[in-house]
Amino acid sequence: MPHSTAPSPKVGHGELIGWYRRNARDLPWRRADFHDRYGAWGTLVSEFMLQQTPVARVIPHLEAWVRRWPDPAALAEATPAQVVHQWANLGYPRRALWLHRAASEVTQRHGGVVPRDVPALLALSGIGEYTARAVAVFHYGDRHPVVDTNTRRVIARAEDGLGQPRPPARRDLARMAALLPEAREDAAVFNAAMMELGATVCTARAPRCEACPLAARCAWLQAGRPDTGDTRRRQARYEGSDRQARGAVLRALREAAGHAMPAVEVVHDWADAVQRDRAIDSLIADGLIEAVDGQLRLPA
Repeated sequence: MPHSTAPSPKVGHGELIGWYRRNARDLPWRRADFHDRYGAWGTLVSEFMLQQTPVARVIPHLEAWVRRWPDPAALAEATPAQVVHQWANLGYPRRALWLHRAASEVTQRHGGVVPRDVPALLALSGIGEYTARAVAVFHYGDRHPVVDTNTRRVIARAEDGLGQPRPPARRDLARMAALLPEAREDAAVFNAAMMELGATVCTARAPRCEACPLAARCAWLQAGRPDTGDTRRRQARYEGSDRQARGAVLRALREAAGHAMPAVEVVHDWADAVQRDRAIDSLIADGLIEAVDGQLRLPA
């Protein structure tokens, strides 16, 4: 039988899994008692909140959320206004409405139990390739590749010798799938370890190569950490942006009595009136606020 000529992967299973078990951060959604109390629902909520939001901001909101709505059926009974208010300052508030819809779908289609099957998860509102696989792997323990920005960065450096990953593509799942250990439990830990390494050691701006368990095998480090360019899409600056204006409008309505106030009074002192009105129009279009009889309010 001919031998494979493919190069061996530079991301070693043993080194990375061992490093993770010694160094993983103690996060609520990783704890056994969290899984026991909230099941796959807790994992799903945490993954919604973690999208483009730092861990430190998510933790207090997650714990308050699951105490208030400990299962999909409980959230399905909430009003959109309650959901948007509870989301508070997490950012990207459309996620709150998507999570609310997903809770209703889980309740109606799956008897209140978050499904295990990736296609069934993908059919829920607001759930994409990453979130579906994260639930299947990190709660149910199934063997799937889970790829986020941190994972892609580790692969780009260790395997490809690039300083930064290329733009996201479907091939990323195949790359990660090829690296997974065969054993299901090891594969789940390996997925988490790749993400953890990228988040805490192999960071975008200041990688700590001296603390990396893959240092001896990393193609980028062995090449002298060359500047190979950066084709990542840059996020627009928050200060002065439409996102900031949208956040100000939502904050005003969350803090108002009855979550409603005359439209002319909502952030009336915003420096750019045109931007303020554009923010209001976009929030109405997204279903995050409503305009009724000259007032703006959180959705009923």
